[in-house]
Amino acid sequence: MSTSLRASSRLLGLSRPRTAAFTATLQAKHTRPSASTKPFQIAPPRCHSTFSSVNPEEVSHFNALASEWWDPHGSSRLLHLMNPIRQDFIRSCLQSQPETKASALQDASLTYLDIGCGGGIFAESAARLPTTKHVTAIDPTPSVLAVAKAHAKKDPSLSAKLSYKQTSIEELPVPQDPRDGYHVVSLFEVIEHVDEPGPFLERVRPFVRPGGWLVMSTIARTWVSWFTTNLVAEDLLRIVPPGTHDWNKYINEDELRRFFLDKGWDSPRVMGVVYVPGLGWKEVRGGEKVGNYFFAVRRSE
Repeated sequence: MSTSLRASSRLLGLSRPRTAAFTATLQAKHTRPSASTKPFQIAPPRCHSTFSSVNPEEVSHFNALASEWWDPHGSSRLLHLMNPIRQDFIRSCLQSQPETKASALQDASLTYLDIGCGGGIFAESAARLPTTKHVTAIDPTPSVLAVAKAHAKKDPSLSAKLSYKQTSIEELPVPQDPRDGYHVVSLFEVIEHVDEPGPFLERVRPFVRPGGWLVMSTIARTWVSWFTTNLVAEDLLRIVPPGTHDWNKYINEDELRRFFLDKGWDSPRVMGVVYVPGLGWKEVRGGEKVGNYFFAVRRSE
């Protein structure tokens, strides 16, 4: 085992598998990283395309987890723990622009589009911020969205600031005027569940208003991420339901960076994070090169 893998093992409290049979079982359940795995590719536009980012297998997987979405100790525990650092990252992006700092952060004027909102953990927290005017949250998974709507009804103050839609980004009408786009479009733990990230991001881009931010979190495609997210988190510690992650869909930070710079967007902001048992999610300098990270890019004015 390499030095980096041993360090990750100690951090997560992982002991070596006790039997060869147990090791063989784990190997059979996950495809190991391969040097032949293709990097994130941007497919050229296709005429009369019927592209959809909705994967029926992903929808089925998350439907099965719907009842536990708001259990802070259940299968969505890591999402609950990650939510504060999501908000901190968005705040740092908004505060990096002087014009935003002087206006939107003082008044309830920010609009959000939360794509792949799941049970609404982030959407609810964003709607409660005093700087928020409205949050539109979308997800194609019916059972999960039903949980989100039911939970939001428990807080009457959310009714005017939060709306849920069972739909995909392909079915959501694109703003006719770019200024009708959103100040913040979020893709938290979404893009690594999409089969074709290039066409998906192309569809998302018009929903960000000029000067607005596209903010996402995802996972780098490395040996360390396979070890921590697939092997350890899913199979050994069971802190994430088995089958949640497909390592081959992970996207490296430099791949996203090139995509958006080629489209003329501003230089991205990136923050690597790591989950530390007992302490939660913590920022780690350079963490985007090996595992979980936040990525944000601003649409030019």
